[in-house]
Amino acid sequence: MMPRYFDAHTHVNLAGLKEEGGAAIERALAAGVGMVNSGTDMEDSRLAIEMAHANEDEPVYASVGFHPEFALTKKFDYEAYKEIALDPKTVGIGECGLDYYRIENKEERIGEIKKRQREIFEEQIKLAHEVQKPLVIHCRDAFTDLIEILDVKYKILNTVPGLIHFFTGTKDEAKKLLDMGFAFTFGGAVTYPPKEGMPDYKALVEYLPLDRILSETDAPFVAPVPYRGARNEPAYVIETVKKLAEIKNVSVEEMAKITVENAERIFRL
Repeated sequence: MMPRYFDAHTHVNLAGLKEEGGAAIERALAAGVGMVNSGTDMEDSRLAIEMAHANEDEPVYASVGFHPEFALTKKFDYEAYKEIALDPKTVGIGECGLDYYRIENKEERIGEIKKRQREIFEEQIKLAHEVQKPLVIHCRDAFTDLIEILDVKYKILNTVPGLIHFFTGTKDEAKKLLDMGFAFTFGGAVTYPPKEGMPDYKALVEYLPLDRILSETDAPFVAPVPYRGARNEPAYVIETVKKLAEIKNVSVEEMAKITVENAERIFRL
C-alpha cells in the first residue's frame, strides 16, 4: 500500500538523524509519508538498506551511491556497490553526479577533481544500466558537463528513467533533461521567498509537467517553511507538497497523489 506523501530523497542515514535510531522514520510513517533514503558512500548506503529492512513492510526504501564530493578522498568499488544495488529494498543508484561548487578554492586540483568525478559518475551510470534501477543525480554548478555526459553515456546505455535531485538548473537545462526522460525533485527551497542569485523555483515548477515532479526533503538539510532553520526530516515533505500544489494550481490532495504516483513509477515500487 502506497503512502499519502512521498519523500523521494532524504538522508535519515546521515549524522543529525541517524542517531535517533529510526524515530524520524516512525514520525514520517505516522504522517503518511514514505521515503527513499539516499546513500552518499558505501557506509551510509548500507545503513540506508538496513533502515529499509527494519521497516520491511513499510514504504521505506534505499538508493545506494557515491557522492561526487568524495571523488579524491574515498574509493569507489563497483562490485561492492553492485552487490548492495541488487538488494530488493534498493530502488535507485545515487546520489551520484557532479559538484563543482566546492572546488573553487582548490585551483591546483580542479582538473583532477573534475576528471575523477566524471569517471565515478560514469561508473554509476553503467551500474544503473546493469541492475536496471534509476539514477538519483546530484548536480551543482556543473549542468553543462552533466548534460554532455548523459547525452552520450545515458543514451548509449538506454538506462531506465532517473531523477535530478534538488534541481537548481535553468529552464533550458531542464528541457534537455526532460527530453532524456528525467524527472525532478523539489524540496524545502521552493517554500522560500525568491532571492537574487538563486534559481526561480516557481518558474521551474510551472514549466515542468506534473508527471515529472517529485517531492523531497534532502533531510536533515534545507527544512521548508515553517521549519526553516531547524533540522529537516521526512515528515516535513508535506509542506513542500503544499507549495508545489499552490504553484501548479491543483489541490494538495491531487499534488500528493501525483508525486506518489511519480515515485512509484520511477522507482518501480
